[in-house]
Amino acid sequence: MKTVFHSANSRGNADHGWLKSRHTFSFANYYDPDRIHFGALRVINDDFVEGGRGFVTHPHDNMEIISIPLSGDLAHRDSMGNGSVIRHGDIQVMSAGTGITHSEMNPNADTPVKFLQIWVFPNKRNVEPRYQQISLAEDAKPNDFQQILSPNANDEGVWIHQNAWFNLAKFDKGTVKEYRLNDTKNGVYAFVIKGSAKIAGFDLTERDGLGVWDIENFNVEATDDAEILLMEIPMEVAIA
Repeated sequence: MKTVFHSANSRGNADHGWLKSRHTFSFANYYDPDRIHFGALRVINDDFVEGGRGFVTHPHDNMEIISIPLSGDLAHRDSMGNGSVIRHGDIQVMSAGTGITHSEMNPNADTPVKFLQIWVFPNKRNVEPRYQQISLAEDAKPNDFQQILSPNANDEGVWIHQNAWFNLAKFDKGTVKEYRLNDTKNGVYAFVIKGSAKIAGFDLTERDGLGVWDIENFNVEATDDAEILLMEIPMEVAIA
């Protein structure tokens, strides 16, 4: 087993007043040559946006972009004609492909929004852009892994152009589950959203991250009530 650990306080920090963001990997003005990506996982941004503010229309291409609201609301509009609001319990994905523009705004004047935005390198370039949004039942799978993303359109959760699987784990203290990789060529990056956990033998607290690879399975144990995002992704970036 190989590992890399990123403590919460080691992340890049950006404070623009209306936007506060912590970057697990190099992004914008934060650059660390040792933290460019983890396999096909390129970005984990932990964002806080004040009420009534947000990201005006801007472009993306050839990236799989996943947004996971943690609290508050996030209003989305894009050049494909989509307009929606995502909230805690929703998962949104865009395949930017040949190119899209979109905006992300906090529609509530008096309530901030907190969300994770995650970028994954695709395994195909210049695909037709697409958008998908789903809602997850709060109690869908307590104390178990809940798949929220996969490579398969007919599988649980959203899908992307990559051999990747994401799972949310909402565990009560003391819960222990074995995670078995879908593809042993992949690695897993675990991000603790809330609480604390022992993952593959490592103790993690809120907003810590741990990458593991060259492994077939490992245990996840909640050492306190915990919410954990497990992102299984290819360790080799191959784009057709």
